[in-house]
Amino acid sequence: MIHTLGIAELMLTRGERCLFRDLELTVQAGQAVALTGANGSGKTSLLRAISGFLAPTAGGITFHDIDGNDIDPGLARAHQLHHLGHLDALKGARTAREELMFQSDWLGRSGLDSASDIRKAIETLGLKPLLDLEVRKLSAGQRRRLAMARLIGAPRALWLLDEPLSPLDSRWREAVGEIMQAHLDGGGLIIAAVHDPLPIPTLALDLGSVR
Repeated sequence: MIHTLGIAELMLTRGERCLFRDLELTVQAGQAVALTGANGSGKTSLLRAISGFLAPTAGGITFHDIDGNDIDPGLARAHQLHHLGHLDALKGARTAREELMFQSDWLGRSGLDSASDIRKAIETLGLKPLLDLEVRKLSAGQRRRLAMARLIGAPRALWLLDEPLSPLDSRWREAVGEIMQAHLDGGGLIIAAVHDPLPIPTLALDLGSVR
């Protein structure tokens, strides 16, 4: 299980433009990091690089267990992290129930607690009235809650979240804050790209202005 994420001397570029260079960051179990900065400063790109979708120009990203041993990056990314992008990546023709089950199965839910995890996701995010509706009929906030259900339905240590609260009203922002805090209390890690503050204590990493 991921206990520590390490980023050293990281440089990311997009086309001919350098987003940032020499970035250093260490995140440990129980910690959340809020990524801030202007649009185009590299917040989403950093999440994608940690997820393995974007290759760094320089520097490294490493994952470690509680004893400080290296975890193979491929295994860590495949089985121990969630990447919830700005777009919800939901299939509109499926019902909310079908989409929740597909996402959780795809992400490897297993074990005796898997059914309990699904029930917890439905209850915690208020999805029961939505389960038989097609995803395309859901509001933006309902879609975001459905997308976030995978975090509970298929538990993983590291959550990488891109503007997780943007379509949610105040009630659900508070509820998601409680979900995040419970994840941290259980030894999880969170890195979130944000414009508005998260409703939990965070470390701050400002990527600054567009270069």
